[in-house]
Amino acid sequence: MTEVTLTNAELAQMIDHTLLKPEATAADADALAAEGARLGVYSVCVSPSLLPFFDPHGLKVAAVCGFPSGAHPSAIKAAEAAVAIDSGASEIDMVIDLGALKAGGWERVEADIATVRSFTPSPAVLKVIIESALLTDEEIVRACQVSEAAGADFVKTSTGFHPAGGASTHAVALMRSTVGDRLGVKASGGIRTREQALAMIAAGANRLGLSATAAVLGEDA
Repeated sequence: MTEVTLTNAELAQMIDHTLLKPEATAADADALAAEGARLGVYSVCVSPSLLPFFDPHGLKVAAVCGFPSGAHPSAIKAAEAAVAIDSGASEIDMVIDLGALKAGGWERVEADIATVRSFTPSPAVLKVIIESALLTDEEIVRACQVSEAAGADFVKTSTGFHPAGGASTHAVALMRSTVGDRLGVKASGGIRTREQALAMIAAGANRLGLSATAAVLGEDA
């Protein structure tokens, strides 16, 4: 794996600065945006209940959808995504239908993603969270393939909430080898140091979901 060297500014521009604690308040979201602007991040990622919020810093806003289980009817996921877009989000991070995936129901998985995509048309960015730590290598590959077929812009490793674990360089490399340069790959879940972040990028990630952004960038919180 090739070593990656990035300046803080370059690394920050690959980060979705994330706040998904269920108890997060509007004040917490405002503080997230202020910190994100200070650190120079690409975007902030929040729960849809925190939208819309006033962000004087002009950062891009991502919202999660079907979070964290993915066990929602497609129509509900699509409606949640559409409301988030109408409330100021420009990117949606949706959780794949994990039950259908583990049962081998790949047509259902693809249809679920396609339904959300139909309610979040371009230029909105759709990222599909596949919960890679829960999957076999073969399932990771197939999940990436159906995500691409359904019109996703990114595949993403993890919610950070599943007990199976978060991102791994192995999963990121496998996801990148599957989607090539056609889709983005977002590594998220358990990335708490600069070394971990750079390893994910070296493996093929071009976006990172971080809550420990200040620590990763070596800045005071």
